Amino acid sequence: MDVYEAVDGRRAVRAFSDEPVPQEVLARVLTAATRAPSSGNLQPWHTYVVAGGPLAELKRRATARALAGDPGDEREYPMYPAELTSPYTDRFAAAAAQRYEALGIVRDDPERPMKIAALNSEAFGAPVVLFCYLDRTMGPGQWADAGMYLQTVMLLLRAEGLHSCPQVMWTMYRKTVSQLVGADDGLVLLCGVSVGFEKEGAPRLRTARADMTETVSFIGV
Repeated sequence: MDVYEAVDGRRAVRAFSDEPVPQEVLARVLTAATRAPSSGNLQPWHTYVVAGGPLAELKRRATARALAGDPGDEREYPMYPAELTSPYTDRFAAAAAQRYEALGIVRDDPERPMKIAALNSEAFGAPVVLFCYLDRTMGPGQWADAGMYLQTVMLLLRAEGLHSCPQVMWTMYRKTVSQLVGADDGLVLLCGVSVGFEKEGAPRLRTARADMTETVSFIGV
């Protein structure tokens, strides 16, 4: 698989099989991902790879919180700006409608928030979840570095025939996650990334993207 194929094939999968992911494959991906761009070579990320019994326990704890209607821990950073405007609100609404329709959750279901939280806390059945943290002293530049690192990881996973789903949702249960992985208070959870093989027969969602001309300006080219 070349880079273009990996980019085109990467999408957020929300239905994984229980087929285990070989540890050597994860190690190969995460070793190669150390070459991701990093301003000043700070490499500000720290990743915990959770699977097996520890992941099952984490899912159990998080799902119990979701089903109990727990609103989650106080956020340490906003997922989205407080006031989104068009075209961002339009893209968000369209993607959300597609996503939850594919998951079989209708918009007017009174239990919709709880069902969404429960699906997320189960990591959509993924057998592995990566939790990416940053040191609290880091700033916006290092958060950008972490984003490039995670994109590199997800593209390498595709090259290995695996799929992934980045989940900022895990920050809602950051205290539960940190307790289980042993992350100290000096680290802030950026997100989790569910990893595994796609479940056969599951609906395949591919959200639309804005045309390149809407987001790119060529100057002097």
